[in-house]
Amino acid sequence: MQPISFGGFGVLGFLIKTRSLKDDDSGDHDQDQGSPKDCEKEKNEDEDKEQNTAKKKMVVPGVGEHPLQYNYTFWYSRRTPGRPASTQSYEQNIKQIGSFASVEQFWRFYSHMIRPGDLTGHSDFHLFKEGIKPMWEDDANKMGGKWIIRLRKGLASRCWENLILAMLGEQFMVGEEICGAVVSVRFQEDIISIWNKTASDQATTARIRDTLRRVLNLPPNTIMEYKTHTDSIKYVCLPI
Repeated sequence: MQPISFGGFGVLGFLIKTRSLKDDDSGDHDQDQGSPKDCEKEKNEDEDKEQNTAKKKMVVPGVGEHPLQYNYTFWYSRRTPGRPASTQSYEQNIKQIGSFASVEQFWRFYSHMIRPGDLTGHSDFHLFKEGIKPMWEDDANKMGGKWIIRLRKGLASRCWENLILAMLGEQFMVGEEICGAVVSVRFQEDIISIWNKTASDQATTARIRDTLRRVLNLPPNTIMEYKTHTDSIKYVCLPI
């Protein structure tokens, strides 16, 4: 198969022909608590179950397919605007679409998914490394943050595709720092964000910002906001 160029998106770009095979509210909040011992026991049991499940369900590239550097999982969430979500209700609301480990597997999912610009209501698509939940409190996310860009209507589909192709093609060049990306469809605007592990690493967050600006071809005056997940959690937990 002869490689073709696709805007420097690495393996995703070179193998793009395999396609023929065909706001900041994505967090969660307080939940009911039992005794410390019960909570700790349940937590350990849940972690063991999750680890065992993850091992069993780990996807692998098919024979002859082109592996990605990391496995990824698509998620979808939708909720009624203005209704606060607890951690428990958020976890129940977010739905896993599926995981993939190769370029070909990615296109099989993506080519059948509705584009963000065609979503209605208060909806989100999430694409995160396999094993990382799109939640502030996840171990991989809790010390991190995200770059946020607010888009006028009509731009979400193109920007989302460019963002995830750059992420899968390892264009950000920050090692294991990238956790995932989110596109949030709202009534008057859409929001895209990319999450990283270490909010305190200013060199890394700056590189992510600059790469994001380049791959999305953003005008120089575009407002980009970096928000740590600890700040997001504090904001949500403020008394009304």
